[in-house]
Order: sequence, then C-alpha cells, then structure tokens
Amino acid sequence: MHGLVNRSLQCFLRDTYGSDLWCRIAEEAGIDSVGFEALLMYDDAITDHLIDASIKWLGKPRDALLEDLGIYLARLEAPRRLLRFGGVDFVDFLQSLDELPERVHLAVPDLEIPELRLSSIGGGRFTLECKGRMPGFGSVFAGVLRAMADDYGALALIDLAQTASASELIQIELLEMEFASGRHFELALPERGA
Repeated sequence: MHGLVNRSLQCFLRDTYGSDLWCRIAEEAGIDSVGFEALLMYDDAITDHLIDASIKWLGKPRDALLEDLGIYLARLEAPRRLLRFGGVDFVDFLQSLDELPERVHLAVPDLEIPELRLSSIGGGRFTLECKGRMPGFGSVFAGVLRAMADDYGALALIDLAQTASASELIQIELLEMEFASGRHFELALPERGA
C-alpha cells in the first residue's frame, strides 16, 4: 500500500481522536507511533492491521471508520482542490469522477486508487462503481461524496450498496442541487500577503 494512504489514515486518527489514542492504535497494529513515510510503499497487511486496530479501539464498524476517513480527506485543502477541479456543481463533479484516477496520478504517479465508473440512472440518481484491489475504498469514496455534496451545497443521499462482485457500489440520489450555500472555492490560489 502506498505510504500516502497509511499516512492519511494516521493523520485522520491522530487529528480526530488525539495523539494518545493514535499511539495505542499504532502499538496494537505493531507499528511505530512515529508512523508512515508518505512516499514509501508498505505491505498491504500493515494497512489491514492498522484498520483492524482502529476498529477495535474506536468500537466502530469498518465501513463507518473508512467513510469518516473519506470525509476527513475531502475537507483537507489539497485534496479538496483536486476534487473541486472536477466541476462547478455537484453533478459536474460526479460526472468527472471517471477522470479522478488520472488527475491523482498527475499529482502522485505511483498512488493506486480504484477505477471509478459513474452511471446515471435518471431522476437525479447515480451509481458509482469502485473497482480496486483492496476492499474499503468504496466506503472512503462514500465519505468523500458526502463531504463534497456539502461542499457544493447539494442535498444528496449516499449509500454504500452490498454487492456480490469485487466492485463496491455507491448509490447517489441528488435531492436538491442548491440546498445550502456551498463552501467558497476559487481555482486560483490566493496570493500570499494579499
């Protein structure tokens, strides 16, 4: 697993639940509490141990933990900018998700994220298929979608569907495009000192 994934999970746990709990989770997972180097590669089993230890200490289901991670990531400014680049409204954003893996690869060439395929069902309903080599990315993306709906000011129901295939399926129902004022966003970064 790419170190950026593990580092993101580490920062989420530390920022959300505190350094003391992070240290206990790291010890339970058998890793150094200093954590992960973002640009190194780690064995997938280390990520699994980290998630399992987090579930144990937090008493949360795996899907809920990973969805919370997705919400956390989408609220960080750098990932948010990458995501908001996809469109001026939530539907534009959804329709750009097929291109997200390529945009991520421009920023971090060796970061592997799942293949994403959006399908429109009609009437403001969509499905997003996440096809990756490790389960759980669907839950992360469900969290990202929830956070981005809020970011755009849209009201949407987002549910992770149970499937028998290796893909994870997210069901999206857009109830109102302009439910609330979204967060301010400009493509250009503000000038320093301005």
